[in-house]
Amino acid sequence: MNTQPSAPEPKRHLPGHIVAALAQAGSAADSAGQSWEGRDLSGEGNPLHNFDKDDGKADAAVTEALLGLRAGTGDESVVHQALANARVFVAVVAQLGEEAMTEHGFASDKEADMALIKIKAPDGRMALPVFTTVERLQAWHPDARPVAVYAPRAALSAVSEEAELLVLDPGSDFTFVLRRPGVWTLAKQIPWTPSYQDETLAALVAQATEGHRELLQVRLGPGRGVGSRDAQNNPVAGGGAGPELQLQFTFAAGTSEAKAREITGQVHQKLSTTPEFAEAVDSLEVSLLSTPS
Repeated sequence: MNTQPSAPEPKRHLPGHIVAALAQAGSAADSAGQSWEGRDLSGEGNPLHNFDKDDGKADAAVTEALLGLRAGTGDESVVHQALANARVFVAVVAQLGEEAMTEHGFASDKEADMALIKIKAPDGRMALPVFTTVERLQAWHPDARPVAVYAPRAALSAVSEEAELLVLDPGSDFTFVLRRPGVWTLAKQIPWTPSYQDETLAALVAQATEGHRELLQVRLGPGRGVGSRDAQNNPVAGGGAGPELQLQFTFAAGTSEAKAREITGQVHQKLSTTPEFAEAVDSLEVSLLSTPS
């Protein structure tokens, strides 16, 4: 018996600290907590995408962290740590608001709001693209306007827009996906430990598996979706959209597949209703093994 069923993910509610942070920033606003309404991002020399003396280039710490990840000398948590203090760019476009009739009977734009561009991940979830440079944003979407924000503010905007993922530099030489737990902790500006490195989760799994004699062992490790590839198809040990965490269940010899699946379902249900586990784990895959007879 060696199967890898895809475990359904329950809908998660936002933790209290994220709700509080959203309330502070304002959900009807941009990443800096300011309303989009009434803004004009058109015209030459528009400064909204620039910080003081901002050259539009990549943050040095983020660049170094991404290079380390690709070289195998760093990990996802280092990229997250670099983003905590980094300026990134979000992409906005004008969208038609209300229409009004002119005195001559023609329709005209009563107002045009600015909207964050969102994309849909392969698993159907919404994602917010962010960029390390203006050049990469404009190469990805020539009609979009870059707006500079600190990455934690971008993470707050992602949560307020119900996007569970931040996608860093889509369409570039290397695209890094920050999954939901990383997005939430970035929004709160606290450190993030990926679930497959989080030792506290092992204790939660042990509690959830108590009482099942047929289950000999559960091992935690990175899911197959943690890794990614760059534009040259080189493997990178991080930056993937998931599945993030793998649970490998080893059952005693003679355990039927039906029984193994029943136990696995019970354990998964218990874990999914454990707030600490549900908040820390973005996506889960399960493998079922049995010992030789």
